[in-house]
Amino acid sequence: MRMAMVGLGKMGGNMARRLCRGGIEVVGYNRSPEIVNTLAAEDGLIPAASLADVVSKLTAPRVVWLMLPAGEATEQAIHELIPMLAPGDVIVDGGNSNFHDGERRGALCAQHDIGFMDAGTSGGVWGLANGYCLMVGGAPEVVAHVIPALKVLAPAADRGWAHVGPVGAGHFTKMIHNGIEYGMMQAFAEGFALLRGKEAFNLDLAQIAELWRHSSVVRSWLLDLSAEALKNDQKLEGIAPYVADSGEGRWTVEESIAQGVPAPVLTLALQMRFASQDKEGYPYRLLSMMRNAFGGHAVKKAGE
Repeated sequence: MRMAMVGLGKMGGNMARRLCRGGIEVVGYNRSPEIVNTLAAEDGLIPAASLADVVSKLTAPRVVWLMLPAGEATEQAIHELIPMLAPGDVIVDGGNSNFHDGERRGALCAQHDIGFMDAGTSGGVWGLANGYCLMVGGAPEVVAHVIPALKVLAPAADRGWAHVGPVGAGHFTKMIHNGIEYGMMQAFAEGFALLRGKEAFNLDLAQIAELWRHSSVVRSWLLDLSAEALKNDQKLEGIAPYVADSGEGRWTVEESIAQGVPAPVLTLALQMRFASQDKEGYPYRLLSMMRNAFGGHAVKKAGE
């Protein structure tokens, strides 16, 4: 099989490597050519200098997999590709796009008889070695063109990938996956903060994290990563207490509101990330002022 990978950042670059090493011929394009040249030299990637060059180096049915930032970058690439492709070709959006955008893009491609598949992709920087979890949405005949690549990208040919539904279902499933991830991460963070706070016990957090990795009901890959981090540094003094949030966490909470389905854990985990990003602390300043106004409670001055 020959296919294209457009967008060779941390995820796309490693996915291209895994595909090349798994016997898939990959035509690669990236806005910055350095990574294209590196992958060509190290893994046999077929370099392309533009999207038009990408298409020229593929044979029908062409499969172009996009690993671009959600939003305008992906939108622009799809609009640029459509006139270059032919009926029966396939565009795959493997980035973290909103599932509503996927549905709309699928309908746009269908107007030109071009297949569209949305692929929710999980695995992070470890995917190259361990494989990726792939949640794909699209028509069966479209997904069929991409199955050889899915089998190489996944941990094994028979697991770690699934055709979960029509166009949009892949990114919807990945969106909920990320919402759950927020909740799990928040629970681990709060739990270890409580362990650390019990100073009288002088608990070894690295020891406990490693202990829980074996036969505990909370064992998980997130715990594995936490154990490794704590083994090297339990104080984490060099890390700023700031946690970014991705669009998918917000979209998950919006979906819970749209459906009227309660998701308090996922919502609060997102809100805690917002709290970490608050540099001004204005709500807390106001709270302190109110306590002083009604109860005469002391106000801690800035710099104290």
